[in-house]
Amino acid sequence: MEHVRSKDGTPIAYERSGKGPPLVLVHGAAADHTRWATILTELERHFAVYAVDRRGRGQSGDVGPYRIEREYEDVAAIVDSIRGPVNLLGHSYGAICSLEASLMTSNLRKLILYEPPIHMEVQENYPSDTMDRMNASLQAGEREKVLIIFLKEIVRIPQNEIDLLRSLSTWPSRVATAHTIPREEASVKAYILKAERFSRMKTPTLLILGGDSPPFFRSAIETLKRFIPNSRIVVLPGQGHAAMETAPQLFLREVIGFLTEKT
Repeated sequence: MEHVRSKDGTPIAYERSGKGPPLVLVHGAAADHTRWATILTELERHFAVYAVDRRGRGQSGDVGPYRIEREYEDVAAIVDSIRGPVNLLGHSYGAICSLEASLMTSNLRKLILYEPPIHMEVQENYPSDTMDRMNASLQAGEREKVLIIFLKEIVRIPQNEIDLLRSLSTWPSRVATAHTIPREEASVKAYILKAERFSRMKTPTLLILGGDSPPFFRSAIETLKRFIPNSRIVVLPGQGHAAMETAPQLFLREVIGFLTEKT
């Protein structure tokens, strides 16, 4: 693992592999850089991959109090440390961080955002006691229970996909990040998209949406499409929030096709 110092001095780790144009991968909540394991080998055939550990997990540092804005700076610091221009792919919470980081750097070539959990006019409510139960489970040391509550009740991942995730070698690393889930979910609820700020963005942007994903993901993607001038939406039929595992070849085809096409 290598490190870059973010604006506040926090060391942010990433694993570099492969050869080709640079591609930075920013994972979502309840994950670390290993969440890309199912598609990494194929990405390495085309790109020099920089798989990031977001702050608070893996070999990255962490400081309090937590603010999501520091994560924007983390992503921008990594992008700016690479001889560019750089491709940037963010998933879920990492997609919010990547979106906001795109305004902090001039070193981007292309941007991919896979279902940022931005709540727009369509609200996807979860049980009122969900956060309390996650925090109680965390205090009781039941880290896996925190993760399952998050995946099932907030992200709305179906049980068969949760079972798939549990069968993968990356599941223990997901459980290890459980302490970051409540703070990140609180940040998502407080996040307000000021979409007009992206109306002058020139970076070609691919917005990925699962065909079976909850409505609030579609609402966010469609809103971003309206405001990001050089953007387009691709819908992954029959998929939800974890197509990297549930349909890796479909996901790779769209990602690699977008990143390798001439602009």
